[in-house]
Amino acid sequence: MLRGYKSIYNGNQALFVIDGVPVDNTSVNSANQMSGGGYDYGSPASDINPDDIESITVLKGAGATALYGSRGGNGVILVTTKKGKKGLGITVNSTETWSQMDKSTFPKYQNQYGAGYGQFYNDPSGYFFYFDVNGDGKPDLVTPTTEDASFGAKFDPSLMVYQWDAFDKTSPNFGKATPWVAAKNGPATFFRSPISTNESILITNNTDQGDFKLGYTNSVDRGIIPNSSITKNQIEFGADHNITSKLTVGAHMNYFRTDGIGRGGTGYDGTNSDNRNVLTNFREWWETNVDVRELKQAYQRNQANTTWNMADPQDGDYSAIFWNNPYWVTEHNYETDARNRYIGDVHASYKPTNWLTFTGSVSLDTYSELDEERYDVTSIGVPYYSRFNNDYAETNYNLLANVDKNLGHDFNLKALLGTNIRRDYFNNIYASTNGGLIVPGVYSLSNSLVTPLAPTENDQFWEVNGLFAGATLSWKNMITLDGTIRRDQSSTLPKANNTYYYPSVSAGFVFSQLLKDWTWLSYAKLRASYAEVGNDAPVYQTLDTYNINSPFGSAPQTALSNVKKNNELRPERTRSSEIGLELSFLDNRLGFDGTYYNGLTFDEILPVNVSSATGYTNEYLNAGSVRNKGVEISLLGTPVRTQNFSWNIRVNWSRNVNKVESLYTDGSGNEAKNLELGSFQNGESINAPLGGSLGTIEGSDYTYLNGQKVVQANGQYQLTATNNHVIGNTNPDWIGGVNNEFRYKNFSFSFLIDVRKGGSVFSQDMAYGLATGLYPETVYNNDLGNPVRNSLADGGGFIRPGVTANGQPNTKRIAADNYTAFGYVYLPDRAFIYDASFVKLREALIGYTLPQSVVSKLGPVKGVTLQVIGHNLWIIYKNLPYSDPEESLSAGNLQGIQEGAYPAVRSISFNLKATF
Repeated sequence: MLRGYKSIYNGNQALFVIDGVPVDNTSVNSANQMSGGGYDYGSPASDINPDDIESITVLKGAGATALYGSRGGNGVILVTTKKGKKGLGITVNSTETWSQMDKSTFPKYQNQYGAGYGQFYNDPSGYFFYFDVNGDGKPDLVTPTTEDASFGAKFDPSLMVYQWDAFDKTSPNFGKATPWVAAKNGPATFFRSPISTNESILITNNTDQGDFKLGYTNSVDRGIIPNSSITKNQIEFGADHNITSKLTVGAHMNYFRTDGIGRGGTGYDGTNSDNRNVLTNFREWWETNVDVRELKQAYQRNQANTTWNMADPQDGDYSAIFWNNPYWVTEHNYETDARNRYIGDVHASYKPTNWLTFTGSVSLDTYSELDEERYDVTSIGVPYYSRFNNDYAETNYNLLANVDKNLGHDFNLKALLGTNIRRDYFNNIYASTNGGLIVPGVYSLSNSLVTPLAPTENDQFWEVNGLFAGATLSWKNMITLDGTIRRDQSSTLPKANNTYYYPSVSAGFVFSQLLKDWTWLSYAKLRASYAEVGNDAPVYQTLDTYNINSPFGSAPQTALSNVKKNNELRPERTRSSEIGLELSFLDNRLGFDGTYYNGLTFDEILPVNVSSATGYTNEYLNAGSVRNKGVEISLLGTPVRTQNFSWNIRVNWSRNVNKVESLYTDGSGNEAKNLELGSFQNGESINAPLGGSLGTIEGSDYTYLNGQKVVQANGQYQLTATNNHVIGNTNPDWIGGVNNEFRYKNFSFSFLIDVRKGGSVFSQDMAYGLATGLYPETVYNNDLGNPVRNSLADGGGFIRPGVTANGQPNTKRIAADNYTAFGYVYLPDRAFIYDASFVKLREALIGYTLPQSVVSKLGPVKGVTLQVIGHNLWIIYKNLPYSDPEESLSAGNLQGIQEGAYPAVRSISFNLKATF
């Protein structure tokens, strides 16, 4: 996302363009995944092979992207792939990557207390189940296996307890009591340290008659969780041929095959709570006495869902009550996905004169994807198998005329006139079993326990026809004037409003041309621009349509959508202006680039809430406006530059301020004060409040008296009655980075420091994990010097900081020996808002290129480069405990919520590149 959230409901992603071909980056994640639960199937733009990238250019402003159509309003990422150099060349590239979990982003567990929610059970201490296990007629201590918390008995190795493995007939501990101690192998041992590979070969040739390239890449990325990997295979071909000195034709094609298995589930799944994401188990609901490696061994012995979380061991019900064995999850309740994708174009250019060029092209981006999800018999909840078939195709027809002509000695004119016809097609079918599976482990629709419901089908087609023109006039390479205009006609808008225009104008003044006597000033340019961009509506939102539902008996059924469509929709618009200054000093040893921008997106297309009495829940309207304004600064320097050694440094800093300036007016004429974008597990939500930022977090809060938290007579905080209080903002105050690059002869070394200041993240993991007593914050000595989990009679408990209703300091001590002490039970959502700031060592690289004196002795070898590359090596600073502040539940506009967050991964890559 570039320069902030612009669209409240539409996408805010930049457009990816590869060698002139726009490529789709639409997320196919379910709506449920974006608010908690499901799988993250990744970004289609990740199909791009990093080894094949020659350069990346980021176009941020609307003025730079106006000619790319509606989708360019959020910026454009221009990717240029490698081309052949003169003569025949072969490049072999091999990368091996070793990864490891960053322990600072995974929980530390308290190791003093074990399973349970407190003294709620039937043994004399109140901490254990109490029944005869060994048949001697006397009751025994048994772990409360039905529970998923760690507010139980204090660990004591002299205390012998029958734990979950005492009821597993294949376990060495079957029928045995074992010491009551913390697990030797906690959840951190569940994760593996994967090794990934990337191998590629690229053959190129470039002659006076044209050029071609042919390449193949294979990459295998093994995930940090068991049974997870992504395999990619890519074949690329491109060729251009000069038929005559004036006519050139060419074609490029890329084929991608992506196969994924075991992508980690996201968020909190509710009924099937660890169906997809075992991290909600490990971070939120866990017993610290459970040994994860013993769970692994139990699964391997039994090939069954042998769980620590048994429903009723006293009555012989050893099935899972809340949580499955995590290895059963990864081996039986997993997803697979496969995508075949083609990206390519054919093109021709004709140059009748040295100043005029005609170019025509047809490009295609198409893929077919199959996502399958599984949930096996004996798992908690209803077993199922589902499949999602997704097909997409985008075709672009382009015709351009380009002019590049000098008008005398001082003026140069560059102009273009073109047309673009875009056709998009999207089709998907979702089908699932019904009521469960007949045969365990057989994942097919025909294995449905009950006759499957009819599949859900979606078929969409839309088109945009565009005309555009642009001209750039420059004088003496000093003054540049530029203007563009585009006219689009979109099928997703009603006929009366489906044609819209958007212009841009810009100017540049290289005033250093007037200051040539200032030898210390190498370059100076002032620039300014203004642009408008239009954005069409989501497909099929102008006319009310019927959904075809499953038949009732043999009678077909249809139902009107619960979203009221609008045949008067107008295009969403963005107006943006910016001014910038570029400076370079001391023979380009020191540089500065600064930009101020101000953009307003208005006539937002919103599905606003309406009274259910209308028969609808939402109605599409043009309403709302969002402003983004900010500053971007880059500093470049070369402190040292000699024949053998150089040091380059680049500093980037930017600040964006986002504000919702208007929303919508309801049927009664009242202006809305807030638009909720999504709500989550504990009542927290992401919002667009009037006058606030898009991305505001709302939830419950403390009540305050003179700025102090109010404590009730029972010692607990007095909370707000509603969840609509502003408690955070996902937008950072600013972001920045520092990149240093050193070169000494054939050696190179660089490192990048990445910084984010401010912004908020809500941690559901801390809200639940503190409540269930997992973390060290729930075990400490209180103000009396006693363990806080002691009973009040034994000097335990603590006093919540704050004041009573009469303004006096709170002195009421409350118990901390059960799950009500910490966490979400008696604390508001505000308590689990954390500062999302961080400082990271994002990347470091050490490289060595063999000198030509050595390469010349290696026969056909033309060059060899060795590199060691580290990614996400060190989180130098962060405020969020046990997690990476960048880890988020979902893609899209719903950011800043953590539920079952995955740990970050450090990686070290070894790269060998050889050219022949």
